[in-house]
Amino acid sequence: MLRRITMRYVRTVAVLLIMMSMVGVAAAKEVTFNKDVLPILQQNCQACHRPGEIGPMPFLTFEETRPWAAAIKKAVLSRTMPPWFADIRVGHFTNDRTLDDDDIKTLVKWVDGGAPEGNPKDKPFPRQWTDGWNIKPDVIYEMPRSLAIPEQGALEYIYVLLPAKFPQDTWILDGEIQPGNRSAVHHASVIVRPPGSLWLKDAKVGEPYIPPKQGPVAVQNFNAAQEWLLGYVPGMAPQRYFSADKGAGRMIPAGSDIFFEIHYTGTGVKIEDRTRVGFVLAKEPPAKQLLNLAAYDTSFEIPPYAENYHGSTWAILNEPVALVYLQPHMHLRGTSMEIKATYPDGRSEILVRVPRYNFQWQVIYMLEKPIKLPRGTRIDVFATWDNSANNKFNPDPSSTVRTGQQSWDEMLVALLGVTVDPGVDPGRVLTLWWNIR
Repeated sequence: MLRRITMRYVRTVAVLLIMMSMVGVAAAKEVTFNKDVLPILQQNCQACHRPGEIGPMPFLTFEETRPWAAAIKKAVLSRTMPPWFADIRVGHFTNDRTLDDDDIKTLVKWVDGGAPEGNPKDKPFPRQWTDGWNIKPDVIYEMPRSLAIPEQGALEYIYVLLPAKFPQDTWILDGEIQPGNRSAVHHASVIVRPPGSLWLKDAKVGEPYIPPKQGPVAVQNFNAAQEWLLGYVPGMAPQRYFSADKGAGRMIPAGSDIFFEIHYTGTGVKIEDRTRVGFVLAKEPPAKQLLNLAAYDTSFEIPPYAENYHGSTWAILNEPVALVYLQPHMHLRGTSMEIKATYPDGRSEILVRVPRYNFQWQVIYMLEKPIKLPRGTRIDVFATWDNSANNKFNPDPSSTVRTGQQSWDEMLVALLGVTVDPGVDPGRVLTLWWNIR
């Protein structure tokens, strides 16, 4: 009898020890915000999800993040967040924000475990973010006054001549546009007007100017004498445009003017905007000149209710260049874009493939290493649109859609950031297919 009691006691103690061990292992594997989740957010999410940036809610603290736990799980499992829409099997990009499988498992396990905060001592040091500017500008140019934005309706592109005149050739290493009101700025660009140009000759400093109807003006600004310098579009995270290739910069010729090209969208309430731009200046001329080229098409017509409509365009490089970034641009019906290079020797490679284009999160794909494209390289761009009722962003599936400036119109534009030798004429680097004879 005593032996049976003793054995039963031993078994009971053994079971208790095993259970305690299992509890200890479970506790050891508990995923907490401070220890496991916050480092992932710092690395992949806080660039957008912090005050003043494009993320609709901040993820700097547990208190800010915890209410969004279920939404975070859904977003990472569907891979809609962090916003990265390129095929990960094509190309290598320095700003790739995709989460690896282990990070996704960690976030999901945290949510499924009740989203606990954990020990405050486990928190990493807060990541230091720059308030206001993401660069350290040497000069800042701002609209002389705030502009009132209509509450609704189809708003035309406006151009604002800034009070800036460059007395000498000026090289810019970096730049950043800061919309005064992100909710209403659909996009903003900075365009350089060289001396002697009659482009927008009637514009007055600080006054909103709408050019006479001359077709798709915004598209025509690419590859033109007046050079598109940099831009801001919905969902754009902080970008270091001009440091994409070491030793490269943008040149503003002496005597040039600079314009804002801005497209506002009404928000239903009375608001104002006062956008500004900052530049980091080079102390001496850099070894390479950075240009923005554009392969685009304006001849497409998307039929009503077309679910998977294809468009394409192509262009030829007239100068050897080094490609440093790419940016697809379409509007609300855009679903995918692929940009391909075919070399003079017949070889070809896909530069970027974006199978899940998202107008709300337009990404500039920054190459890890510049790609040399020799003279005679052909650039092909393939795009698809969804003009059906299945597209929840479609303003009107019954319409025939053409090139236009409004978001309910469409565009087919592939922006290419390239470096060339100083002195190369930007307007001669790329020839679009309809100008090839």
